[in-house]
Amino acid sequence: MSDLTTSTGSSLTRQDENHSVVKAAGVIGVATFSSRILGFVRDMVLARLFGATPAADAFFVAYRIPNLLRELFAEGSMSSAFIPVFTEYQTLKSKQDVWELASAVFTTLLTIVTGITLLGIFGSAGIVWLLAPGFHDDPVKLGMTALLTRIMFPYLIFISLAALAMGILNSMRAFAAPAFSPVFFNIFIIGCAFFLSPNLPEPILGVAIGVVAGGAAQFAMQLPGLKLRGMLFGFRFQPSHPGVKRIGLLMVPSLLGLSVTQINVTVSTILGSFFAGGPTYLFYGMRLIQFPLGIFGVALATAILPTLSAQAARGALDELRMTLGFGLRMILFIILPAMLGLILLRTPIVHLFFEHGTFTAHDTAETALAVLCYSVGLWAFGGVRIIVAAFYSLQDTKTPAISAAVAVAANILFSLVLMSPLGAAGLALATALAAMVNGGILVAVLNRRLGGVEWGTVGRSSLRVLVACVPIVIACWWVAGAQVWTHPADWIAKSVMLFVAIGLSVSGYLGVHALLRSEELDVVWGMVRRKLGRAARG
Repeated sequence: MSDLTTSTGSSLTRQDENHSVVKAAGVIGVATFSSRILGFVRDMVLARLFGATPAADAFFVAYRIPNLLRELFAEGSMSSAFIPVFTEYQTLKSKQDVWELASAVFTTLLTIVTGITLLGIFGSAGIVWLLAPGFHDDPVKLGMTALLTRIMFPYLIFISLAALAMGILNSMRAFAAPAFSPVFFNIFIIGCAFFLSPNLPEPILGVAIGVVAGGAAQFAMQLPGLKLRGMLFGFRFQPSHPGVKRIGLLMVPSLLGLSVTQINVTVSTILGSFFAGGPTYLFYGMRLIQFPLGIFGVALATAILPTLSAQAARGALDELRMTLGFGLRMILFIILPAMLGLILLRTPIVHLFFEHGTFTAHDTAETALAVLCYSVGLWAFGGVRIIVAAFYSLQDTKTPAISAAVAVAANILFSLVLMSPLGAAGLALATALAAMVNGGILVAVLNRRLGGVEWGTVGRSSLRVLVACVPIVIACWWVAGAQVWTHPADWIAKSVMLFVAIGLSVSGYLGVHALLRSEELDVVWGMVRRKLGRAARG
């Protein structure tokens, strides 16, 4: 009887943890959706004002530099190394010890990124010369890229501190403020593009200023949440603090591990500079991929890391295996249909949202081809986020770093082979193939480390997802082939057709899952029912 009670209690605990992860991912997903919608508006504004012009190419190459460093030092390695250690301190130590750790990390991080920013500002010309070899024959374009880089480098300071604040709040299971903070980033860029850029001799400079102002706003928005929880950090320069040293040791290999996608995108940007419009096509193509990946993949990985870290800190590896399997099933439940939708509707989406102003039909075709090539690896981009979170919860950052190094080498090789026949799109395909290589290595190592991850359950879930995707293929294929896309100005009809395709696809997909009694749908629907019930009672 006691065994049955224990088993039942354990099952309920797992269900509670799964619901907790899904609920947190839902909060992050809603917030990220809001940010991505504004990001979409931002990209439409930039496409309309600057198209695929030399100024746009210069901006996207310049933006890639601080953005890569953000992934390496802030949202990538900082978050993944900080959260497991911070969670362990929360579990085992006093609140004063936790606050001292947060303050010591804040001061150390601020010191390091300020130094890197100053070096970047003074060395921007050399950095751009290395990262944009395709601009060497155009001194004006090269000089503009260096100037934009100089302006945007301080963004690294604000976004690094914002990532630290996000790590603290997420570890305390507060997800809303960090997830909504990027909304302000996009608002500032849009505002500067409309109101500041027209008053400058080089309008693109206004967008660069908006990037820095948006990063500052993204950090500032999280300060009230830190203060409310007694975690508003102070200045404590203690690089020898045991927690800081452990985080630093975890960060060193993870600088490469979690940021492999961004490194590969940067490699693509470097090689894309040899193609007219290449950096712009790759930027917009990746932006469309980041829409579902950011809303669902990153949201789920962000929500699951504190749970995995707490389970690892308790030594509860059975629970960790189950949570990881659940995370993989949920990511496939969301990402595979999104991948099919992007592949089938790539041209209508790019045409409808970006083909305005100086963005031409040729730009649409090139961007859509990049979307296709990125999309085939969307499942790998999302899966790697979850698997890497498991390694980091175990405080193993070396394995993802080694795997990432192999993936970067593979990306360079694939890029050199594919860029000649496919142009800029070949670089996108190389990035997707490299993600698959990275995922394959990580799965093999983790499977051996944990002794299995409920692969049978994940496999059965994947089969249900593939069956449920049949209505998506039918609806999207029908809409993509409609005659309305050949009409140059019928934007209302095109918008209606696109949203009809999305509505039919989602309805059909969820309907098939309901018929198949999908556990993933039950979890999501149960969370929705509870939320609606609380709202009705309130």
